Amino acid sequence: MKLKTTLITCLAFLCLSTMVWAQDDDAIKSTVNAYLDGITKGDTALLGKAFHPTAILRTFNNNTGKIQDFPVRNFIRNTPAGGAKASTKLISYAYAGISATATVELEFQDFKYIDLLSLLKVNDEWKIVCRVFSRVDNDVQLKSSAGASTKAPAAAGKKVVKPKKDDGW
Repeated sequence: MKLKTTLITCLAFLCLSTMVWAQDDDAIKSTVNAYLDGITKGDTALLGKAFHPTAILRTFNNNTGKIQDFPVRNFIRNTPAGGAKASTKLISYAYAGISATATVELEFQDFKYIDLLSLLKVNDEWKIVCRVFSRVDNDVQLKSSAGASTKAPAAAGKKVVKPKKDDGW
């Protein structure tokens, strides 16, 4: 009887965990799709739903040689009323805890944007907090190390310092 209870408890936990993961998957994709649809439809309400109000858009300006930031409110305000004539694609996304990243592509007739989006789960809603973007030729493909190990080897002879809880690093 005890084994049966343990098995049922484990199965219930597994089902609940899977549902929570699926909810985050769906919510992240929904946020990213609200962004992409907002751009292609010219729907500023969708863009406002996708972005956190303090979000920043960032790129490098080759003409000035400086990083250039755009407040999200300006981006939303300047969205073409009829929408941008682009095809869109969610290339990938990943998340852990309350943070996520997504990579999207917006392809226009003569160029495309590759956007690297940072998302945070704020009050149980996923919001884009940063868009780092690059304008590239249509034939440029995203380079990725997906699946590669990202764990850096420990430096020999150095003491590993653990960060304090929520100190940002």
